[in-house]
Amino acid sequence: MARKTSAASDEAWRTVEPLTLTPLLTAALATFHEFGYHGASVRDIAKRAGVTVPTLYYHHENKQGILVALMMTGIEAVTARAREAVDAAGPSPTRQFGNLVEACVLHMTSRTDIAFLDSELRYLEDAERKAYAAKRKHLENLLADVLTAGVEQGEFTVTDIAGTGRAMLGMCQSVALWFRPDGPQTPYEVSVFYREIALNAVGAVASA
Repeated sequence: MARKTSAASDEAWRTVEPLTLTPLLTAALATFHEFGYHGASVRDIAKRAGVTVPTLYYHHENKQGILVALMMTGIEAVTARAREAVDAAGPSPTRQFGNLVEACVLHMTSRTDIAFLDSELRYLEDAERKAYAAKRKHLENLLADVLTAGVEQGEFTVTDIAGTGRAMLGMCQSVALWFRPDGPQTPYEVSVFYREIALNAVGAVASA
C-alpha cells in the first residue's frame, strides 16, 4: 500500500519562484546551459548580456568566478527551501525527511538550469571547491540531523547516516540531469514520487 504523501498546498516551500539574478548572471546561466561551462566563453556571456568584455570583468574576476556565483546562489536557495520544508513538517522526523526530499526535488525540477551546474564542480579550483563544499555542508548536516532523529525515535532503520545522506542527495541532484519541463510529469509529481522512494529507502514506519 502506498504511504500517505502530502497534498499540494500553498506552503511557501512548495512554491518555487524564479531566482533573482543580475543580468550578467542570467546571461551566464543561459550560456552555460546551452554550451556547458567548458564550451562557453566570456565573450559569449558578454554578448548575450549586451555588455562589453571589460564590463563583465569589472563585475566578475573571470569565468570561474561567474560559475561560483551561480553555484553558490543555487546551493543557498535549495538549502533555505529545505529548512523551510523541515520546519513546516512539525516534530515528526518522517514528515521532516519527506518534506526535505520533496523540497530538494522541487528545486531540481523547477530550476534545472542552475541545479545542473552542480555537475560542473570539477572545473572549480581547490579554494572555490572548498567554499562550495562548505555551503553544501549545511544541507548535508540538515539531512543528517533529520535522519539521526528518525533513527533515535525508531522511525527509520538506517545504519549509516552519512552514507544514506549522500545517497539521498545524489538521488535528488540526478533529477536535474533528466527532467524536462515539457515532459510527461510535473515538478510536483516527480517530487512526490521521489519522496516515496526516499521514505522506503530509510524504512520509514510512520505516515508522512
